[in-house]
Amino acid sequence: MTSKASNNNSGNNTWDSKTQTFHGGQEHFFIDNFVEDFSVTTNYLGTPKKALEAARIAMGQIHHYPAANQEPAKSRLAEFLWPKNFAEHHGRLLMGNGASELIDLVVRKALDQARERGIKNPTWKGGPWNVQYQEYQRSAATNGFKILDPSSKERADMICIVNPCNPTGDYLPIEEIKGWLEQNVAPKGTVMVDESMQLWHSADFRADSLINQHEFMLSMLERDQVSVHVMHSWTKIWSCTGLRVGSVICPTAQHCEALKKIQVPWSVNGPALKFVEAVVKDDEYLNKTWENTSRLRAHLISELEKIKGFKQQGWVCHGEPFLSWVWLDVRSDEVATKAVDLARAAGVPVRSGKPGYGCNTFVRIAVREEHQAAILISAWASL
Repeated sequence: MTSKASNNNSGNNTWDSKTQTFHGGQEHFFIDNFVEDFSVTTNYLGTPKKALEAARIAMGQIHHYPAANQEPAKSRLAEFLWPKNFAEHHGRLLMGNGASELIDLVVRKALDQARERGIKNPTWKGGPWNVQYQEYQRSAATNGFKILDPSSKERADMICIVNPCNPTGDYLPIEEIKGWLEQNVAPKGTVMVDESMQLWHSADFRADSLINQHEFMLSMLERDQVSVHVMHSWTKIWSCTGLRVGSVICPTAQHCEALKKIQVPWSVNGPALKFVEAVVKDDEYLNKTWENTSRLRAHLISELEKIKGFKQQGWVCHGEPFLSWVWLDVRSDEVATKAVDLARAAGVPVRSGKPGYGCNTFVRIAVREEHQAAILISAWASL
């Protein structure tokens, strides 16, 4: 059986290239022999069953508006983030329709603040990676920020870092990222740190996260009037990308209220709120995630290393051992294109590094179970 998307470059026809930034996860619409999606970095376990059932039940209430204050889902999420003192930080938390909505809110607020200070052309910088999730830069550019190269030594009015970096797999431990933020943001500037993939770190993920660095956030605010925001897209760790759930942790409750003023009401729908309310209680799901993801990732790499082209062409696997994907450099634009086509034809699409990222010799491969990975490895036997 062949793929309906055999001549389609990574599902690009689902995007308006003039107005939107390419994102993976669209090809299943076009593959008639679809088996598994290796193009998205979602949890290999799939959607948690209890939370999915809670969302299904909530569909029976869609004739009612969802809670405008996002409760009790927001309180349950706060308890998940800060198990010991969630009440202290609850006011700094805001949920949104995926992280993308919240990214745009913070960017718009940062632009207003920069122009209030008389800065006509505020600057934005990502990094320090050569590429990262593109929504931050897209929103900044759309709202009029001047985009600086990640290698620039200039302090920017707004800096955004994805840590761990999707797609490259780079990661800065907590003390290193704090140092990078201090060295790269301009006084009175705005910071966004995306920790969506940091949840895979371990059961002790909070210890190496900005979640528990409120004193640092306050010191940045008091010393340099820099506001630090921590972003989470919850759709990867809990494999619910179609539901659209994100959150932002602001430096203070006042910052959170300022975002809420420009957020459209009811941006998080009822089934999504019920999903979150249930999923944060699913300890078994997260424990399985932490127990098995690193093992499955190591297995995937060991199988990749058996492919003839791996040694002959010097392929390189990038990324931290705990991550839910492998960023693979096959050292050739032609080989990367062939790898993407072969995977798609076998019903197991991977993410090309070319559209969106401009990394023509790279492909991103999600961590999946051994029997699913075997299909991909078999498809690549001729590489």
